Amino acid sequence: MTQPGSTPPRPRRAAGCLQSLVVLAVMLGLAYGASKVFGDDSSKSSSSSSSSASDGKGGSWEVGDCGGPDPDNKPDGYRAFDCDESGATFKALEIKPASIMPNAIQCPAGTDLIIQVSRVFGSGDDKKAGGIPTNTVCGRNLSGDHPGDAGAGGGQLVEGDCVTSTAKEIACASAGSDAFKVLALVKEKEECPAATTEPMQLMMAMGRPYDVICGGKA
Repeated sequence: MTQPGSTPPRPRRAAGCLQSLVVLAVMLGLAYGASKVFGDDSSKSSSSSSSSASDGKGGSWEVGDCGGPDPDNKPDGYRAFDCDESGATFKALEIKPASIMPNAIQCPAGTDLIIQVSRVFGSGDDKKAGGIPTNTVCGRNLSGDHPGDAGAGGGQLVEGDCVTSTAKEIACASAGSDAFKVLALVKEKEECPAATTEPMQLMMAMGRPYDVICGGKA
């Protein structure tokens, strides 16, 4: 995971404030490859990403808080913004505990990016040395671009998404005849709904709440 940058946090605002610097860093486990025969992580989606946030002075993220790209920490830096500021690009949908296992973070449908908030100590380049994870933010874009929506082809895998026969997530609008609709995400094949035609057994992943994709007609 990319380490937090060194940009100072923004001043505290009265309510629901954010004092965090956000640094984008892709994590594993936003979607998962099936292990029927393949054995590779072929369903990992490139249109969604997970990120790390530096919690500079102890300020905490709350549902409804916003952030966006940090112009002083390009190309991957993000920071907190008031939602009505021009730099804001996403809003926090849900706040979850931090986890060292990316697969254990399950955000709600509609999540476009995942942000791990970390508390860092020191200043300047010292902040790039790492931080202590404190919580995780499930973020949704403020624009009309929502790869995390069910069927849109990005974000974490959710019911209503579409996948190929190798469990790679794709947009349902462009799905071919060999694609499948995700009818359910379960632990055992026996738990799949009756309409399932392609139960996909996934490779083991620590923390993931499901092991089988129940695929049906797309």
